[in-house]
Amino acid sequence: MGDDKKFDDTLNQVKQQIDILLSDNSVPRNVKNALEEAKKALNDNTGYSVRSSAATYKIDEISNDINLPPYARTVIWNILSLLESVKE
Repeated sequence: MGDDKKFDDTLNQVKQQIDILLSDNSVPRNVKNALEEAKKALNDNTGYSVRSSAATYKIDEISNDINLPPYARTVIWNILSLLESVKE
């Protein structure tokens, strides 16, 4: 049960960081689309590792986008790190 709370907290943290990037005008549209898809995956009613894996897949695709502002890339790497901790 303790893990569920920890995973919920982590996923909420990820969603907050995604929202920050979604509200930023300097983040390219294709990146925002992938982030929205990842956020949808996090809101599914599946298991934590399934949601985390789906979101990781979507976000990993854009993590090396050439048009991504440097600070946004750092936020994305942080999101990926958080998602990785949920898979355990």
